[in-house]
Amino acid sequence: MTRISRFEEIEAWQTARELTRKVYETTNEGQFARDFGLKDQMRRASVSIMSNIAQGFESRTQTLFLDYLGRAKASAGELRAQLYVAQDVGYLDQSLYEQMHELVDKCSRQLSKFMTYLVSQKAKNV
Repeated sequence: MTRISRFEEIEAWQTARELTRKVYETTNEGQFARDFGLKDQMRRASVSIMSNIAQGFESRTQTLFLDYLGRAKASAGELRAQLYVAQDVGYLDQSLYEQMHELVDKCSRQLSKFMTYLVSQKAKNV
């Protein structure tokens, strides 16, 4: 595996960035743009995914990094739940919901795999 030297190289961060762009784009339109509570919460959750990956990468220890990745994964779960709300109230049609859900689910899976990899590397170094 190639050594990662910048958080921007982490696939989960790249997916989170794409997801955040989509969240901002989607929440800027129609009724969604006027639902300040849900719009802001979804934006914060998506930004939190990106930020926690970056902050964890720049932290001092692998233990802290894993903690931040766990927080990013939790924010992905939060955003997934909010997508259900957005769909249920009619802000997202089925196609857009599925597209955004797939992105957040992909990011969550990437985070899980990355965390598993880091834990396995940590165990090898003990």
